[in-house]
Amino acid sequence: MTSPIILLHGWGLSSAVWGPLQAAFDPDLNIRAIDLPGHGSASRVGPQLEDWSKAVLKQLPEHGILVGWSLGAQLAMQIAHDHPTRVDRLVLISATPRFVQADDWPTGMPATTLDDFRLSFDADPAGTQRRFIALQGLGDTRRRTVLNALGSATTPADEAHRAALADGLGLLESTDLRRLVPEIRQPVRLLHGGGDTLMPGGAAEWLADTLPDGRLSTFADSGHAPFLSRPLDCANLIEGFAHD
Repeated sequence: MTSPIILLHGWGLSSAVWGPLQAAFDPDLNIRAIDLPGHGSASRVGPQLEDWSKAVLKQLPEHGILVGWSLGAQLAMQIAHDHPTRVDRLVLISATPRFVQADDWPTGMPATTLDDFRLSFDADPAGTQRRFIALQGLGDTRRRTVLNALGSATTPADEAHRAALADGLGLLESTDLRRLVPEIRQPVRLLHGGGDTLMPGGAAEWLADTLPDGRLSTFADSGHAPFLSRPLDCANLIEGFAHD
């Protein structure tokens, strides 16, 4: 019997973003999408990645397959490392161990760019979300489909969510999982868009090379959200990996 499959979304969205992928899965599979802390209907927790991973862990079954996208992929890696008996396998979509560039990590977003996003969010949170969503559609031949899906699944930057969304931007700026990656022993399938301008493909290649059991599939015509532009292809790959 296939383990339950748990879906973890990225920053500023909600579990509703997984709708097209969920519709493409075999209906007999046990699929569940979780809102990240402070997103969708979930409550805010502390500002550290460990706070977020503990909150997500409470909602997980005793064992399962974690599918994480972007920030959700970082959470999935943290949970798989810290609680290996709870995670059978990992699927990481548009993943990176470190979102921003450093002297020893050129494969990421320039730190000044993310600083600008954080400052802009303080002044104009809704506008900053729209800019971030627009970046996720770049490089995708089905850009309109992707942007429509992202727009309809956005967590509003209102009074109830604004602080948690700011926390999430802080996580994107501060998280660095490179030290943990070689210790993640579960089988890992990486899915990445070849046209992803938000997170360069070199990050996924590094993960595939560094994980003890990692395999990368790249969609040349997709951007940061290949599960929205190629939902059936992604579902087939995930199902096949789940049945291995």
